[in-house]
Amino acid sequence: MLSVVNADGTTETGSLIDDIVREGARRMLAAALEAEVNSYIAELADQRDESGRRLVVRNGYHQTRKVATAAGVIEVKAPRINDKRINEATGERKRFSSVILPPWCRKSPKISEVLPLLYLHGLSSGDFVPALEQFLGSSAGLSPATVIRLTAQWQADHKAFSERDLSTTDYVYVWADGIHLRIRLEEAKAAVLVVMGVRADGTKELIAMADGYRESSESWASLLRDCQRRGMRAPVLAVGDGALGFWNALNEVFPETRHQRCWVHKTANCLDSLPKSAQPAAKKAIQDIYNAEDKEHAAAAVKAFAKQYSAKFPKAVKKIVDDEDELLAFYDFPAEHWIHLRTTNPIESTFATVRLRTKVTKGAGSRAAALAMVFKLVESAQARWRAVNAPHLVALVRAGARFERGQLLERSQTTAA
Repeated sequence: MLSVVNADGTTETGSLIDDIVREGARRMLAAALEAEVNSYIAELADQRDESGRRLVVRNGYHQTRKVATAAGVIEVKAPRINDKRINEATGERKRFSSVILPPWCRKSPKISEVLPLLYLHGLSSGDFVPALEQFLGSSAGLSPATVIRLTAQWQADHKAFSERDLSTTDYVYVWADGIHLRIRLEEAKAAVLVVMGVRADGTKELIAMADGYRESSESWASLLRDCQRRGMRAPVLAVGDGALGFWNALNEVFPETRHQRCWVHKTANCLDSLPKSAQPAAKKAIQDIYNAEDKEHAAAAVKAFAKQYSAKFPKAVKKIVDDEDELLAFYDFPAEHWIHLRTTNPIESTFATVRLRTKVTKGAGSRAAALAMVFKLVESAQARWRAVNAPHLVALVRAGARFERGQLLERSQTTAA
């Protein structure tokens, strides 16, 4: 069962990473068992009774049972087979027994060791079968053909996600970032371009994901145009790093969307322009800007920062002053949402976990397989994403409600303004 993530990154059952590993193990084991059963039935499809009906067919699922693995205890619901064939030597009906998860299995170090490999390497049939041979002693139950079918299903899931209709979902806020992972993409320096959003009900959702160049306006424009073609409405506010090619693309595809620059990226970029001795104090001064009680005080903090550092470090000051409007845009929205809107942390925190799962791989096979693996990892993490604070205010933002100092203006005040 998926858990709520606490502020410190822990959950009811341990750490977020542990939960994701367990969930990944459960899903991968379930998929492997399905593939094993489908392969078994396909091999015996020609065996039929006198009426021409198949002797070996699916018959629902066994009762759920728990299996202890190194990733923790996971619940398994294995598919069941109705095998009507008769063993001529004993006169008894033949029975299917899973090689991956035998009926008696309740604790298996071998399974616990192989599941992470299935999860990480399972998208390449060249890696999948040797992993099984190494840990199970045999690749029986998951032949290369079965692995290919399983791989195809993951890629089909990603393809369906990338082609789904977006006209029925309204994304009010979006975050965008280009994430570099150690997976095989079209080019060595390509990144995974990610767009996440907040729906009108306040819940977070992955909107789009494709490979491309982080700094390329055309890569981002291609992704955004595809979202628009599938019915995506222009978001009210977009959050991202200033170095992205995303902004030019956004102006082209959704020109009405407001811009918010990520303070985490901006802070790092600014501090890089300063000597180490000056960085601690400068970092505190920058924090005073985005932690200010309202936009007026934040603007005053920008002036204070410029006054303190412009003489010695004009480049650092320029990075803040030139982007002031886009850095302070979040102050025009509900105060409850400020913590969500001033950084791209929702993407960064999700992909920090994905990096842990992918950095040990040597590549996940083809480009499509690599993207499918990342998609499945994000899909698993997405179930744990919490809604933004005060989710009821998101719909008001879309409706055009105005906020001053983070507070909703009454209708009379809005009319007067």
